[in-house]
Amino acid sequence: MVSKLKSNTINHIKQKRRGKEKVLLDVLIEKIVPNGFGLAFAENLTIFVALAAKGDKLRIRIKEKKGKVAFAEIVEILEPSADRVVPECIYFGRCGGCDFQQLNYLAQLEAKVGIVRDCLTRIGKINYEKEIEIIGSPKPYGYRARAQWHVDKRGKKLGYFKRNSHEIIDVETCPILTVELQKTLTDLRENIDVEGFWSNISEIEATNAGEQISVYSSEIVEPTREVAFSVFGEKYFYDAQSFFQGNPFLIEQLIETAIAGAGSENALDLYCGVGLFTLPLARRFRKVTGVEGNERAVEFANRNVENARLENAHIFAEDVGDWLTENINDLQQIDFILLDPPRSGTEKETIENILRIKPKEISYVSCEPSTLARDLRVLCESAYRIESITAVDLFPQTHHVETVVRLKLSQTF
Repeated sequence: MVSKLKSNTINHIKQKRRGKEKVLLDVLIEKIVPNGFGLAFAENLTIFVALAAKGDKLRIRIKEKKGKVAFAEIVEILEPSADRVVPECIYFGRCGGCDFQQLNYLAQLEAKVGIVRDCLTRIGKINYEKEIEIIGSPKPYGYRARAQWHVDKRGKKLGYFKRNSHEIIDVETCPILTVELQKTLTDLRENIDVEGFWSNISEIEATNAGEQISVYSSEIVEPTREVAFSVFGEKYFYDAQSFFQGNPFLIEQLIETAIAGAGSENALDLYCGVGLFTLPLARRFRKVTGVEGNERAVEFANRNVENARLENAHIFAEDVGDWLTENINDLQQIDFILLDPPRSGTEKETIENILRIKPKEISYVSCEPSTLARDLRVLCESAYRIESITAVDLFPQTHHVETVVRLKLSQTF
């Protein structure tokens, strides 16, 4: 149990502002917790502090309090943690994108492992005693090959949302972008006709695969170009309207972690997107079935399967939960299920149907530790044991982390 900062080390200050009492406290940050907050204790409060580092001694301002829980912002760094570094981005702290640039990279990786384990214990009620390996990004900056920019027609701004706001920050440079996407951002800022947009607030999606660039917006009349990314001998076509992993420097490791050692008769690839896992699974299994609710992604998935000349892979364009329910009686011979749901996690019926199918092995790829832990709790209480957990840092400089959990059916079932 983390120790509380002793009350005699707390500097309690009150300020009068606009008739409201603002409380400043001096605290010690004990650790980094889910959603990237620093955790502190003071005045019988559990306090979550944004943009903190483990070991920081801070003067903070309470912004919101709910019972014994408070959320705070940093007023002054009294004594910086050894983990603290100077952020590379001039917009850090205001921009809502990155929240870990104050941490050195090793500290970021340590914090993410802690976040995964915290969710497993607190939400999943899972006491996982083995090591959680984390695979770091070869490029902590300049890695992001996917971006969403916002356009403010009235303010003539192009950039990202301000932290905890829908106000747009006008952004000239973003150090986490690939060189190609940074050039795209610069070109858009110089050449885009903002006044020609219909909406006051619009979005622009952009992605790159090497020097190939794809840009999409409902406000841009030019057709969206497609790009192609190759990994493990497979070629994937996609565009800015369809999802593809945003860190190209870790895709090989992600695929290998998710399917290493797998191979048999029948596999399901749920939330398959454009077929990132479908293609390599089809090289290992006699038959692979992919299911994806996004029709544009399915179009690319079918094209990628066809381009790979894989006759044993079939893609269905349907909601995953609905498809499983409709086909449950024909899925009793499934050996392996890979699921890679969106950040919101799976639907309840998806987990229920997986338990009815009872494949020998499951590979759960998740970008949100809290929903992952929620689903793992059900799977582990019902029929499965966790073989391994590996974190993959697809999102350096943010608290987000990709996690791959390999599960096997317990022998008692």
